[in-house]
Amino acid sequence: MRLKSAIWVSAYLRRCQVEGVPVVLRHRGAEEAGAIFIKIDRLDGTADLYGPAPQASFDEDHPIERAFAPVLRERPAASLTVEEKLSRELKFDPDAWIVEVEDRAGRHFLDRVVD
Repeated sequence: MRLKSAIWVSAYLRRCQVEGVPVVLRHRGAEEAGAIFIKIDRLDGTADLYGPAPQASFDEDHPIERAFAPVLRERPAASLTVEEKLSRELKFDPDAWIVEVEDRAGRHFLDRVVD
């Protein structure tokens, strides 16, 4: 059984806090299974954006783990580009979660990223 989005986000926020990295929940989505987007603000006008990985990317050995993939081709992208993408995502799916991390090095603290 996959963790509820609310529990996963809570654990992710805590992980960032333990690392001493500023993090904020910008948009609370559906408690059970809302899509989660992670914005990594590099504090220089650029950012990275990660979202749910495509279904084809899931590992058969760990089918219940959440996997993330870069949402934009350009990495890092202009912060404005990332914000426009997030705005479109919320219009399409108001149940999505948005978490924003501030880290100059671009660390995301995600356990599984599929490129």
